[in-house]
Amino acid sequence: MSGSTGRRITEKLSDEVLRGATGRDWAGWFAVLDAWDATRRSHAEIAAFLGTEHRMGGWYAQSVTVGYEQARGLRQVGQSSTGDWNTSGSRTLAAGPERVLDAFTDPELRGRWLPGVDLSVRGLRPGKSLSAGFSDASGDAGRLTLWLEELPDGRTRLGVGHGKLADAEAVARYKAFWKERLAALKSLLEEEPR
Repeated sequence: MSGSTGRRITEKLSDEVLRGATGRDWAGWFAVLDAWDATRRSHAEIAAFLGTEHRMGGWYAQSVTVGYEQARGLRQVGQSSTGDWNTSGSRTLAAGPERVLDAFTDPELRGRWLPGVDLSVRGLRPGKSLSAGFSDASGDAGRLTLWLEELPDGRTRLGVGHGKLADAEAVARYKAFWKERLAALKSLLEEEPR
């Protein structure tokens, strides 16, 4: 593989923080899950077990489940519990949510910061979200999902999810791609506020 798909969740969420929130560190939770034979269970079953039997909040139950699946070789970084490959990025932009969505839906404006990309909109909630098919000049495809949150100061927090990628190499490639392209979007919107 020619690039890194990112860090494992066990590298992002420290033992100290996990222990403070849940009463156990990673090794402690892995021992509990191993004793329960979690490698033979689905993602949903593991998360439900942690939530129900151990009263773990939803975010931590999901995080521990993903960490366990990654540690036990049930999934790789960038891979969902269903086997799909995904990456994401985010940026806070000095523009309102409608202007940010325009930068994706208006072909002329999109071409100025995201050249060679075609989007086929599948769902749109003005000012809130967008889902679209994605294809670029290399012939790569996937599914794009955007989430927008308007901040009190008029800026917008944008989250981009790029799913249905081919493999771990595509995850690494598009992780770098979105980092670069979201920086270009930020520059464009700051140069030409509306």
